[in-house]
Parts: sequence; C-alpha cells; structure tokens
Amino acid sequence: MAVGKSVKRVDAVAKVTGRARYTDDFFIPGTLVAKYLRSTIAHGRVTKIDTGKAEQLPGVEAVFTYADVPQNKFATAGHPYSLDSAHKDVEDRLLLTQNVRYWGDEIAVVVAENKIVLQESLRLIDVVYEEYEPLVTAEAALAEGVREIHAGSRNLIGESHYAVGGNIEDALANADVVLEGRYQTQMCQHCHIENHIAYAYMDDLEHIVVVSSTQIPHIARRIVGQALGLPWGRIRVIKPYIGGGFGNKQDVILEPMVAFLTLKLGGRPVKIDLSREECMIGTRVRHPFDVKIRAGVNTDGTLVALDVDAVSNTGAYASHGHSVAGAAGAKFRSLYPRSAIKYHARTVYTNTPAAGAMRAYGAPQMIFALDCIIEEAARKIGMDPVEFRLKNVARQGDADPLSGERFKSCAIIECLQKGKELIGWDEKRAAWPKEQTGPLRRGLGVACFSYASGTYPVCMEVAGARIILNQDGSLHIQVGATEIGQGLDTIVAQMAAETIGIPFEQVHVVSAQDTDVAPFDTGAYASRQAYVASNAVFRAARELKAKILEHAGRMTGILGGELDIVYGNLVHRDDPTRIVLTLRELALDAYYDKERGGQLTADVSHKTTTNAPTFGCTFVEVEVDVPLCKVNVREIYNVHDSGVILHPVMAKGQVHGGVAMGVAAALYEEMLIDQNTGYIYNNNFLDYKIPTTVDVPDIGCEFVETYEPTSGYGNKALGEPPIISPPPAVRNAIWDATGVKINELPMTPHRLYRYFKKAGLV
Repeated sequence: MAVGKSVKRVDAVAKVTGRARYTDDFFIPGTLVAKYLRSTIAHGRVTKIDTGKAEQLPGVEAVFTYADVPQNKFATAGHPYSLDSAHKDVEDRLLLTQNVRYWGDEIAVVVAENKIVLQESLRLIDVVYEEYEPLVTAEAALAEGVREIHAGSRNLIGESHYAVGGNIEDALANADVVLEGRYQTQMCQHCHIENHIAYAYMDDLEHIVVVSSTQIPHIARRIVGQALGLPWGRIRVIKPYIGGGFGNKQDVILEPMVAFLTLKLGGRPVKIDLSREECMIGTRVRHPFDVKIRAGVNTDGTLVALDVDAVSNTGAYASHGHSVAGAAGAKFRSLYPRSAIKYHARTVYTNTPAAGAMRAYGAPQMIFALDCIIEEAARKIGMDPVEFRLKNVARQGDADPLSGERFKSCAIIECLQKGKELIGWDEKRAAWPKEQTGPLRRGLGVACFSYASGTYPVCMEVAGARIILNQDGSLHIQVGATEIGQGLDTIVAQMAAETIGIPFEQVHVVSAQDTDVAPFDTGAYASRQAYVASNAVFRAARELKAKILEHAGRMTGILGGELDIVYGNLVHRDDPTRIVLTLRELALDAYYDKERGGQLTADVSHKTTTNAPTFGCTFVEVEVDVPLCKVNVREIYNVHDSGVILHPVMAKGQVHGGVAMGVAAALYEEMLIDQNTGYIYNNNFLDYKIPTTVDVPDIGCEFVETYEPTSGYGNKALGEPPIISPPPAVRNAIWDATGVKINELPMTPHRLYRYFKKAGLV
C-alpha cells in the first residue's frame, strides 16, 4: 500500500512554492521587537548598568535588566520532565544575568517599535564590569584554585562511569597488544537555515501564547511555565513550519523571554528574531570532547578491552549538560558488545558558548575516538581493517552488555560487506602501492557506528496520535510528533494509510503543533519520532479501522469480521473485488444518519518501553594533496541497517544531508575562540567555514533492510546516524594515504600542515 514507497511529501508543494508559513510569516499588527544586550567579556560580573538614555529614546517601549526578571533558575534542555529529582536537568539559567559566563551572555533586553530603534538603544546602555580570568578549556576550568563559573559546582557539572564484560585491568593485562590514544573533537554550530525566532502575545490577561521555531513545543510549554513561575496550563506554544534545527532547537532559548515580555507589556505581541551572528554564539554548539582510550586486542583479531575516559566541555551553562557525555558512552556499547568495556566521563563548565544537543548527541565525538583506535588496533596486528571489524562487531542475538537487552535486528556485518563491495576495497588495496610517494596520494578508510532509536530507559518515551474520519471518507491525522523538515508528517500519513487501507492521498496531516490541541509528544530529537510514533499511529489506525468495520456492519448487516478496507472501499474479506460500499458512503452515514453512528475517531497515547539499536558504516576514498595539505573526498558510501525503509527517497535525503554534515565536521567546521579572552572570532558565515555544493562529494547511500519487531512498521532510527561515521572514515583514509594519524578534528589544511611537518612530509 503506502509504507515503503516514495510517495510525494505532504509538505512538498507548500515548501517549494513558498506557501509554507514559518514563524516570521505570521504577522500581528503592532508587534514590538526585542533584542538582547550581550556582554563584551567572557567572565565577570556587571557592577553597574545605566539604561536611562536608552529608555528615553523615542520608540523604545521598555528596557529590562537582570534586576527586573524573575529569580527562578530553570533548565533549558529539551528533555521530558522527570519524576526522579536526581535525574532532572541542571537549573542554572535566569532570563538575564548579572554574572557573565561567556562572551555574549544576555545581561539586558530592549523592546522597541522597530529594529532601527533597537540598535540605537543598545548603544546607549552603559555597562561597567568586574572582570575575571576566562576559563576557556576544560583543563583550565578543572585546575586547582580557579574561580567557579557557577557557585558550588567546582566547574564540574556531572560525572558517570560503568564497567561491563569483566575487570578491565585483567582484560588489558591478558591482551596480546595494548594500545593507547588521545582524540579531540571541536566546537561547531548547527547552521540551520532558519535562525531562532519566537514571539508571544496574550488574548486575555491569563493565557500566554508563544509562537516559536521549536523542536519541542510541549516541553517548551512546561519550561516557560517554570521560568516564569506560572501554571503550565496558562502557556500555549504553537510550532508552525520550521526551517531546521539539528538539535539546536531542542533547547528552550527564546520562548521564556518573549513570554515574560508580553506579560510585562500588557499582552502586546513581542518578537525576538536572532541574527546569524547571535545564533552562532547565543544559542547552542556541539560539545568538544577530549577522549583517552586504552584498547586490548589479541593477535587473532579479537577485541578484548576498551577503557574510555572522556571529558566534555559544556560551556557556560548546563543546557543538556552531562547527558550528552552519558549518551556518548551508552550508544557505542551495541557496536562491540562482546569485549570488556569501562567508561568514565566528566562534563565541565567553561567560559564558552553553551553546548547542547546536536545531531547524534555525543556519538560523533565518541565514535571518532573509538574508530580511530579500532583502526590502529587492526593495523598494529597486521589485519585488514574491514576484516577486523567484521570479526568484532555485533551480531543478531547479541545483547547490550549493560542492559542485557538482545538485538532483535542487526545487520552491521551485511552493511560492512556491502560497503566494501561498493568502494572496491580489495581491488584498490591490491592495486595501490603500500607506501605512496609524490604530492598526490590516495587512501581508503572505513568506520562503523551504532545508535539508538530513542531515549528509553533513560527518559520516558511517549507519542500521541489522533485520527478522524472526515465526511468525504478521507482522514485527518494529528500527532504530537514534530515535523522539522525530516519528513515525519509524510511518514505518519503513510503509516495510517497502510493500516486502515485507504489511498495515501486521502490522508491529511495537521502539520503545526499547538499544545492546546495537539496530542502530547516530547518532540523531535534522538531519532525517536518515526520509531516511537509508529506504535501510536498503528494503534490509533487499527482502532479507527475497527470502528469503521463495526459501523459498516450496522449499515449492511454483514459482520465486521467479514469485511475489510481496500483502497478506500469496504470489501468482502474473502473476495476483495466485491465492493460493499465506499468509505465516503459510510462516513456520510456515520455523520448524518439520524439514529446510528457519530464522528468516528481514535485517540491514542502510547508509551514505548523498548529502544532498538541501529547500525551502519562509512567507506571513503580520499586524495591528499600533501604540499597543499588538502583533502579531496573522491568517493564516499554510507550504508545503514535502519530496519524497514519507510520512504526510500526521503531516507536517502536524510543520509545525504547527514553525510554532508559529517564531511563538514571532518574537514571544515570549527568555532574559533581566543584562549586568553574567550572572544569568538568567527560567529558568521564569512569566517565560519561550511562546505558548499562544490565542496560536498557525490554521496553513495545504501540500506540493508531488516525488520524490527518492536516498531509498529519494522523501522528504526535514521535521522541522526548518517553524520556519525564519516569523520573517522576520512581520518583513517588520510592515514592510509600518508602514513600520518590525525587525532583531532577538524582536519583542516592548517592542522594537516602541523602533522605533516612533524612527520617530515612538508
């Protein structure tokens, strides 16, 4: 029917014709605009702030400082509410702050009639600081005797550890070979197309309406209530079309402030629309990781031990805090589940922009480090890198070594075999010289990943679906799951059409989420939605189908068990060609017959208590220009086991986008911060380098389909995994080409020059 086909996206026409309406397209006459005054130091305290001149400027409606806002500390991370106080997010934010913790911290906000007045008014505010030494690196923040960025924190936001598979020291002692390595990843930004934007207004003096480009409308509602000290039911959050987020909009960044401003200004609409420069420093970034690993391996190729120590830099505020480092340690366990593993992680406050969720949530940092040392282990014992991975990766029936949950679908071996064939691994390795010379050198690289399909059991996983049979026999479906460009609305329509038995074109999806009317769902993150929502949609569709068949029985006298729905018609189950009546005829009867029936609906909320791991790999061929220290990706293939592929074209689109981001992280992107002052050098697209269409290579994408029985339709996660394994695959290919191991990201020309010079290549 519909699942597994590349049907037309339900939002395709609206988006390509410009008819889709985003947050900034909903204009309310008389809307005021607001802008933050941001600190010009990275660490210190405001001792004096004079707003008098700004307040007197014509067109300025109000100026608020840290002294005017509620003193309710709140957390901004887009996580479900936790009933366990020990598991709650760190509450370290105020709407505005007197204590400056990074360059660009919000210390005041101005509300004015237009942006011209805003810019002038901000220049009229005088600020005096007491300045402290910026602590930009994790090492500096953890040094003895330094100032605490947050009082009582010791600059350590969280620490965790686990050990599985036996004593790690014994395992290392018994290994034939022990390797050690240190690997570092960079701070980078999401660079989504639509900047952060939100506005708020009040229709009455009780309820605040927030319209926002957010991935988490229901969570945003709760956090706005917490920040303002208001009952959550007084807050309404509406999410229109959204121009991407990649995790940056899994934080509640603007919503509490616009709600506060409309509340202070008598319900007048107030909007904050961040510039790109503000987005780069004032929203969220990816956590830089510093990872040390010891690996034990036997000469027969058996991986016996992994001892991992990770330090994560969360920046000035907690945001998602230690959960990113915790998730990084959890998601790789499924990849090599038969070895002894010890994991220790710390997350540190520094005077840098706050780090939060970013596509794949800690896995890219951890897999970069892990796959680098896996490559080193294979080469150390003289084993083909692909064969080494084939020997050690997960198999069907293996289990997560910590939870004990067995993998019900696992095809990482098949993914490796397919990728090896696609890139011509054996043929190229046989044809190329083992030690290359000359300015241009080619190399092959491979890397693997595992990921999850949600957050359970760490967090609660819930999804809601409401389906209504319309009078014309079509369906309206409403879900709490959030479409942010990934195609969720289309997938939901496919699922409902498949289960009920009607044409895909007759399913209408309500795309915007409105917390007053949409079913509850925690939002778009963790590659969870198609997996978690699948069971809610399946149950709701099955329930509505049963009601339709029951009503058909009342109309026709034929028992519901003898009927089925095929392509929008009620037919005999034993002879689908015998049409009893159309769904439109049944719907009209249900709505308008004077005695029987009524509106036929199904409303389901489903809590998922499973979490299926997904697997895959990247194969890459690079050409390294040694004198120029430049890397050209000639071929790259991303192969996935994501269960049943619900929509092949959209699935490939996810992979292409993820691989492009992965190549960008490998070779281009990095936020540059002055180590002495904390100043951010490149908070703009002129100086922050992202690849353009001419820089991104042709991307090969393949799937090894399995069936995941814990999902409603056999599917598993796909949105985030494509970004994970390209960086280590590129690194391994550079090593293969040049004999030089690069253990830092990004592998830009200036960084390659440093490594190549040390190795005597330049």
